[in-house]
Amino acid sequence: MTERQLREQEFKIARYRHLEREVTDPLAACLLHSIIEELEAELRRDMPDRHGPRG
Repeated sequence: MTERQLREQEFKIARYRHLEREVTDPLAACLLHSIIEELEAELRRDMPDRHGPRG
C-alpha cells in the first residue's frame, strides 16, 4: 500500500468508528464493528514495518 492508500484506509476506519458510535440499531453496530476489525487487520498487514525487517 502506498502512503496515500494507508491514509485513505485510516480515514475510512475513522468514518466507520464514527458511524458505529452514532448508530442505534444493535445489529448495525455489530456489523460496523466487524467491518472496522477487518479494515484494521488489512491495514496492519499492509502497513510497512517501521522497525526494520523481522527475523
